[in-house]
Amino acid sequence: KNKGIMTGRGRSRGQAGQQQQGQTQSRTGGGRGRAQQTPLSPQQQQGSQQSFVPAPAPTVSAWGRPAPQSAAAPPPAQSAWGRPGPQSAAAPPPAQSAWGRPAAQQTSAPVVQVGLPAFRGSGESRARGRPIAQQPAGPSQAGPSQAGPSQAGPSQAEPSSPARAQPSQRERGNGAPADRGAIRGRAVISDIIRTKPEGMLTKIGNVGAPVPLKTNYFRLLKKPNWQIYQYRVDFSPNIVLEGLRNRLIFEQKATLGGYLFDGTMLFLTVKLRDEVTQFMSKDKEENPIQTTIKFVGLVSMMTASSVQILNLILRRSMGKLNLQMVGRNFFDSAAKITLNQYKLQLWPGYLTSIRQHETDILLCAEVTTKVMRTETIHDIMVDCHKNERNFQTAFTEIVVGMTVLTEFNKKTYKISEVDYSKNPRSTFMGKNGEISFADYYLQKHKLRIKDMNQPLLASKSSNRKIRGGEPEIIMLIPELCSATGLTQKMRNDGKLMAALANHTRLAPKVRIEKYIAFNQRLQTTKESVENFNEWNFKLDTNFVNVSGRVLPNETILFGKGKSVLTNQEADWSREFRNITMYVAQDCNRWVLIAPNTSSYQAPIIKDFLSVLQQASRGMNYRIGDPQIINLTEDNGSSYARALDQAASKDPQLIMAILPNNNSDRYSIIKKKLCDDRAIPSQVMCIKTITPKPGRDKSSLLTVGTKVAIQINCKLGGAPWMVQVPVSKLMVVGYDVCHDTKDKSRSYGALVATMDMRVAQNYFSAVTHHSNGEEMSNNLALNMQKAVRTYAAQHKYLPERIFFYRDGVGEGQTNYVFQHEIQQVRNALDKVYEGQPYKFIFIVVSKRINTRFFKGDANPSPGTVVDDIVTMPERYDFFLVAQSVRQGTVSPTSYNILFDGSTLTPGQLQQFTYKMTHLYYNWSGTLAVPSVCQYAHKLAYLVGNYIHRSPSAYLEKKLYFL
Repeated sequence: KNKGIMTGRGRSRGQAGQQQQGQTQSRTGGGRGRAQQTPLSPQQQQGSQQSFVPAPAPTVSAWGRPAPQSAAAPPPAQSAWGRPGPQSAAAPPPAQSAWGRPAAQQTSAPVVQVGLPAFRGSGESRARGRPIAQQPAGPSQAGPSQAGPSQAGPSQAEPSSPARAQPSQRERGNGAPADRGAIRGRAVISDIIRTKPEGMLTKIGNVGAPVPLKTNYFRLLKKPNWQIYQYRVDFSPNIVLEGLRNRLIFEQKATLGGYLFDGTMLFLTVKLRDEVTQFMSKDKEENPIQTTIKFVGLVSMMTASSVQILNLILRRSMGKLNLQMVGRNFFDSAAKITLNQYKLQLWPGYLTSIRQHETDILLCAEVTTKVMRTETIHDIMVDCHKNERNFQTAFTEIVVGMTVLTEFNKKTYKISEVDYSKNPRSTFMGKNGEISFADYYLQKHKLRIKDMNQPLLASKSSNRKIRGGEPEIIMLIPELCSATGLTQKMRNDGKLMAALANHTRLAPKVRIEKYIAFNQRLQTTKESVENFNEWNFKLDTNFVNVSGRVLPNETILFGKGKSVLTNQEADWSREFRNITMYVAQDCNRWVLIAPNTSSYQAPIIKDFLSVLQQASRGMNYRIGDPQIINLTEDNGSSYARALDQAASKDPQLIMAILPNNNSDRYSIIKKKLCDDRAIPSQVMCIKTITPKPGRDKSSLLTVGTKVAIQINCKLGGAPWMVQVPVSKLMVVGYDVCHDTKDKSRSYGALVATMDMRVAQNYFSAVTHHSNGEEMSNNLALNMQKAVRTYAAQHKYLPERIFFYRDGVGEGQTNYVFQHEIQQVRNALDKVYEGQPYKFIFIVVSKRINTRFFKGDANPSPGTVVDDIVTMPERYDFFLVAQSVRQGTVSPTSYNILFDGSTLTPGQLQQFTYKMTHLYYNWSGTLAVPSVCQYAHKLAYLVGNYIHRSPSAYLEKKLYFL
């Protein structure tokens, strides 16, 4: 019933896991074999067949009408929600080389991948890339060989043999001509996971003023209207080389007719005579290869499974546009922009996905940019060797976790380790005997390695890819690898980032023009048109238009009954200098640690303190004079001793001023004060508090205002509030960040409010985990801590819990839906012991490709879209909460996985928008609810600087701002 396309191990693709965007590569095979028709004996036929087992199919609250706006300080019982709409239902070391001794291994953290109604390649033979010879693996990395005529005993990782080193899952495509038949697909269809509540009548809200919007979607006007025959292709011995797989299938084109091949699954327009078709071929070394094509079933173009085929067709046409496949996506290398002063190249490209939306099958097309660095990993290594005292440590820290590009095959790899015990002279066992890495690249690619002492880079394959025949470790030569992406040092370079922004932050009108040009290119390039016509595939040339709604502007509440209605940019910065903060916690006892001050720095610090106190007085908030500790040395140990001295004075807060933005010094301060001493801290760089040339200290008033707000928040205060519609409410945010020192660990941070109508403090907890199950367990335990802290403070449990879950990849949604939510609810049930409570769980996604436009401009903050481009199986909506001054605004997707709130869609949308106003580091709206950003800040602080859980004594304060 088309409930899942079979994978190589008898599992549905839903079980194999997938990603949101169905993207496949347009191309033919490379390979070295030529098919030779050879009859098979019955024993051969019987031995080659495999069994395939299909996978199993996977009280209304008083929200009230809008209340008149008031300057009264307390929030009203009923806020401006609008008229309620239909309700939703509940739901070891070697001899030292020239480059040093071996470094310690580092292991990448595992990533949970689960199924969703999205697209990914088959479980056994995903990511087949170019011939393995291009990325040889060392002898110790190879797994057992596949049984075959020319193979005996354990494999020694011969580059051109099956089951050898090859690209990672994300990096497929050999750049072969796309018009010779087969294409490499990554799209699969699984059972669609329905998360929309069964009893839900509508998910369209009714709050806000209608607004017409353009999208970056195009309708599919025509698609194949015939049935497609799906076949499973197996090779014996197993072939990991993608090019050889494709070549073997292509040479049977006379028999197969028109076809699509994704490396494992074959789709034909005409059914073959036999259920199982087999033929024999030989590779370049005259080794026999048996190919078995087994009928799986029909794929009706009227079912959801057809979307996989549509993505294959689209990506075949994209392969005909003279685009370069890098990683997952297509990029236009001919249109690259070179920034010579920064050794960078910017390659424009496209992200595409065809999916079934509410009423139509739509193509989402987004423009993107790939940042390519002109320096190789060897260049980086030489630089570290020249400039770093501990070369190995510095180089390893830079490259581990980095994604690199191998120029000879345009594939990307994520580096998991630097192997200082190996170099290009090291050997591995090939089919013709032992060969060195250097000789291999010279013979195979005519590439002569210059530095024979450089260590090798290791890229670890995922467990799924290892099961599919990939080696556990792929070895790479730094000299042949180009760095991609930006380093943290680059990100801290304001001039570099500004130069990038000029080319990557496209204005709405420019972005729209690029969408149109891409559509026209697809529909006017001869080869692309021929492909579309062959498959009866046609795209609309016009954008999909939708009707959105702009939610009412929010009222920001300050102290002493003052309030202000937000403007069209949802920004209230100008209102802040002459108001009283909503809840003020005066800072009377605090210590300032000043650096080894020179004659010019001392006046700077003195002037800043004056401005800081002036700004606080303007907000009716008192910051007293600090006790000052002057350092005599500028190093980490001096700061550590000064912190201990400061802590002995029992301060409310410790401020440390740094001479520069050295991260090690910052880490020492945060570790000491977030864990050992449990004292809120404020760290400033001297550059931040120094007026620009020609300006006096009054120009620092904006900086002083922001620092005063931060200090107040870290002591338990709140600078502003919004009207909260109900009491006895808890709002929770959760996010995850990887540990930068231990790649096997990540930190999950939970931040929860404590009933914003009667208290403005927060609860936070952060714990480390090594896998998804451990993360879910920790999340459930921290959720219990949060509600118990709430009950201890208020003497009652929260009646409503809004849970905003960030950091969920598309491939993880199914796990969250089927396991994580239930663990959280079970944990809550133990606390509530039968008492009723209303719980809603919402997945928040920022990195999406959807864009909206109001004419040729950005939509206003508060714009909601809940129809046409949303998903029919989901209770979801898009919200543009923030405004941007440069580029195109990105909406945020909200996917409600569990709803026991009894709120209408409009009320939930409006409440979510309210929560984007409460991030106290910014007097404006954010793209996500404030609790999500707080959770992100906490997880980032711990994962990057502290590397352990902070003291529980700080859990009720926003010390991580």
